[in-house]
Amino acid sequence: MSKIKQTSTNYANKVALADECSEVYAANIIGGQWALAICSWLLEGKLRFGELKTRLPNITERMLTLQLRKLEDTSVVKRTVYAEVPLRVEYELTEIGQELGPIIKQLEKWGDKHRKIEENK
Repeated sequence: MSKIKQTSTNYANKVALADECSEVYAANIIGGQWALAICSWLLEGKLRFGELKTRLPNITERMLTLQLRKLEDTSVVKRTVYAEVPLRVEYELTEIGQELGPIIKQLEKWGDKHRKIEENK
């Protein structure tokens, strides 16, 4: 909901729909290609920023930062800073984030099936 002005009718409609529909609420959190891709990689375990960047080569550092902050703000991702030199920061899914695992796997199956249908048109 970050790019829509909070005073716009579009924003108000989006908020109202998310309030009424848990599916829309959830989609607002993990919707978009980057948030879902980040969660998919973090299902495999803790990763540092650079490791995520390597796994998502087309994402800009700014977008990765914004997406990680959003996922952290929504309690999907936990950020841990270690007081070491050099500073080490790791990202991992929270308990509620881990619950996305089966959902992401199901989306993967659906995506594979849909892609095949589209390729055979």
